[in-house]
Amino acid sequence: MTRVVIATHNQGKVAELRAILGETAPGVELVAYDGPEPVEDGATFAENALIKARAAAAHTGLPALADDSGICVDALGGAPGIHSARYAGTRVDDDNIDRLLADLEGVTERGAHFSCAAALVVPGGDGGAAAEHVEHGEWAGVVLERRVGTGGHGYDPVFRGEGDERSAAELSPAEKNARSHRSRAFRAIAPVVARLAG
Repeated sequence: MTRVVIATHNQGKVAELRAILGETAPGVELVAYDGPEPVEDGATFAENALIKARAAAAHTGLPALADDSGICVDALGGAPGIHSARYAGTRVDDDNIDRLLADLEGVTERGAHFSCAAALVVPGGDGGAAAEHVEHGEWAGVVLERRVGTGGHGYDPVFRGEGDERSAAELSPAEKNARSHRSRAFRAIAPVVARLAG
């Protein structure tokens, strides 16, 4: 079994990634990360995902997986984007949703998409990276005018994906994993992760 560290302290995300990668990267044991959180000062989702994966790989000496994701709203010029987790300045999901709904008050065109960059960093012998790989995933939809549903996390209660009649917060974990931006990014990177165990 090849051990790969998931570079997040978010246990909901750990469970989500274990479910996604458990099917697509057999022979890989995903372990939680207990090290320090790096400063995410990248300008893109990919840059921030690599910052997190590099830090976890350097701290643990293990290959590391990380992602950076957020919601990009057309009417807000792509905001909150990479600032999604701290959009309201508190890193509290409900506060972020409140600010997003306030920013969109009276706006009828509410197109948006979730975007995710998944990064894998394999540590090298000199403390640097022997290999780095990034994949992207998107989930298009709209921002609802109010919260609907109690599941999921982040902006799920105010997002409805294209072709869905329910919000992301009303989907079961399996349904969400079948269509989400994070699922698409990690399914794309899974073959690279699986090769580590080969």
